[in-house]
Amino acid sequence: MQSHLQRRLCFLSVMIVLFAAPVLAAQPAAAETPAVELEPKALEILKAMSATLMSAKGMSFKAITTYEKPSRLGPPLAYNTVALVNVQRPDRLRVLTSGDGPATEFYYDGKQAYAYEPKQQLLAQADAPATIDATLEAAYQRAAIYFPFTDVIVADPYKDLQRDMRLAFYIGQSTVVGDTTTDVIAYANDVVFVQAWIGAQDKLPRMLRAVFRDDPTQARHQVAFTDWKLESAMSADFFKPEHVENAHRIQFAPPPDLRAPEGVKPPVAKP
Repeated sequence: MQSHLQRRLCFLSVMIVLFAAPVLAAQPAAAETPAVELEPKALEILKAMSATLMSAKGMSFKAITTYEKPSRLGPPLAYNTVALVNVQRPDRLRVLTSGDGPATEFYYDGKQAYAYEPKQQLLAQADAPATIDATLEAAYQRAAIYFPFTDVIVADPYKDLQRDMRLAFYIGQSTVVGDTTTDVIAYANDVVFVQAWIGAQDKLPRMLRAVFRDDPTQARHQVAFTDWKLESAMSADFFKPEHVENAHRIQFAPPPDLRAPEGVKPPVAKP
């Protein structure tokens, strides 16, 4: 019985870690290192977005993620997930994910982290650090859990985004994405190239679209953000799963082939 539950946890972890897989799957191929070209206007837009997110003590949003995986015939198939995200700084996080795969739930209440699969009532629980940032890193290291919107919910988004950044430039404005006018920029490091649509007035991220440099399939990963609220305030119980007393307890760990290497931090600038 326990081995069956462990296999179910592996499946749960695989669904959560779909975006981490390209980084963990292979060592980077040899390639020419791009020159550092950082356009001030693009950096200012990223700084303004970061300042807006940092100033919000609480926030909630919906993240609709689309990612590609090669089909047996070669052309990619698209898969989708929808995450309902609630953040209260510095130590509360709830992510409810549904879509093309089993529904999953992740909770962090300042002391404990929980990964829950409601259909099978499987619950992994572990002690957690004192902040959202540290918990996200611990979840990645311990259970290969990574969210494609991590760069939006950390304490200082710009600090993480500019780390190892080699390219940033301004593209123009769009009125198509997010039902508002957005500034469109692109930025890249040695791992990933990202195109971002950021609200020209509210400075909120509306869409991120990424391609990983060493992915031979050049699959695209996209996150669209809607339903932004920057004054979210919920009770402590909101950040804990319900019915934990009836859940089947399982280990907080990833499948063996998705275990994070020692000393590796969660990938950044990556939807």
